Amino acid sequence: MIIGNIAAACTTIAFLPQVVKIARTRHVADLSLSMYSIFSFGVLCWFIYGLLIKSAPVIAANGITFILSAYILTMIARYKRRQ
Repeated sequence: MIIGNIAAACTTIAFLPQVVKIARTRHVADLSLSMYSIFSFGVLCWFIYGLLIKSAPVIAANGITFILSAYILTMIARYKRRQ
């Protein structure tokens, strides 16, 4: 149980530096729209799976990761057109 919580925390927190960097610089030219699209969909599927099996750690980790990933995806779509 503890190793799962540590893994969930690490993989979720891993997105924070990218979110902060994008928010500060608005630079997304080197990020892949297709990668973040596929990743975001996968995380959403994990979130739904967590709801179905009623697993709080899966729901929390993937819910937060989806929000962060969706933010990055949105910023890529918005700023790539400008760059």
